[in-house]
Amino acid sequence: MVDTNAGSFFSEKSAKIFVAGHRGLVGSAIVRKLQSFGFSNLVLQTHSELDLTVQSAVDTFFASEKPKYVILAAAKVGGIHANNTYPADFIAINLQIQTNVIHSSFTHGVEKLLFLGSSCIYPKFAPQPITESALLTGPLEPTNEWYAIAKIAGIKMCQAYRIQHNWDAVSGMPTNLYGPNDNFHPENSHVLPALIRRFHEAKVRGDKEVVVWGSGSPLREFLHVDDLADAVVFMMDKYSGLSHLNVGSGKEVSIKELAELVKEVVGFEGELVWDKTKPDGTPRKLMDSSKLMELGWEPKISLKDGLVDTYKWYLENYAAKH
Repeated sequence: MVDTNAGSFFSEKSAKIFVAGHRGLVGSAIVRKLQSFGFSNLVLQTHSELDLTVQSAVDTFFASEKPKYVILAAAKVGGIHANNTYPADFIAINLQIQTNVIHSSFTHGVEKLLFLGSSCIYPKFAPQPITESALLTGPLEPTNEWYAIAKIAGIKMCQAYRIQHNWDAVSGMPTNLYGPNDNFHPENSHVLPALIRRFHEAKVRGDKEVVVWGSGSPLREFLHVDDLADAVVFMMDKYSGLSHLNVGSGKEVSIKELAELVKEVVGFEGELVWDKTKPDGTPRKLMDSSKLMELGWEPKISLKDGLVDTYKWYLENYAAKH
């Protein structure tokens, strides 16, 4: 359901917008996208300037800055190992950030807030492709349930404030993201940046082969973070509904196809070897983003073009320093 008042966001290029988490993969892309559209009054605070887990600090910030719009892209994120090792951090820090920002936004007169979550909110065995209605229909993936529970609470908080206060808070749930400012750390990066790094380092060393875990058969969905940022601006302008919206590319790629594409983009000349003694993980994970697409949004960046862009960023910003 699109609100009749929607569509005014683009006419307010000088309105004050607070992008929480502007240094991360997602937040930095949202800032780039807003600037490219000519939004000129972005409020950006680093963690040292504003600790979003401290309620009094957040409230003081909102009382003095009084932003008109808020995009909540700040979160504590990490892979399976981090979630298993620091479950208290993942649930507490994310609940604190969300609760503080959402409540202070409401109490200090923010006109609209967009909260960003993750596809891990859905049950481990949700039917594929995953629709928004799959939320809370089954048990979560145990390895990241602490993070997922916090994100589900954020969705429900936005819905509750809409129901009780008629306040315009919406939520978007992105699929697997990649792009500039991604995490290329060898221990705790996701599959796509990990592949870029491994093929690049193998190329530099002149290795004969790169070994990748599993059979390569699992299907995954990837969205370039600039496409997500485009969807965020679109939702700020066009969507004011109770339901959260999935934000995905709608395109599946096998891990095998992905690895071969990364190999090509990086220019690794050696062989790609699959270690089939290693586990594959979930066979398929795809989100149904038709609700958002029916409103008129569509992704624009192909996986190949996105990989070329991401590898270029990696070479300029990461490989040179590590």
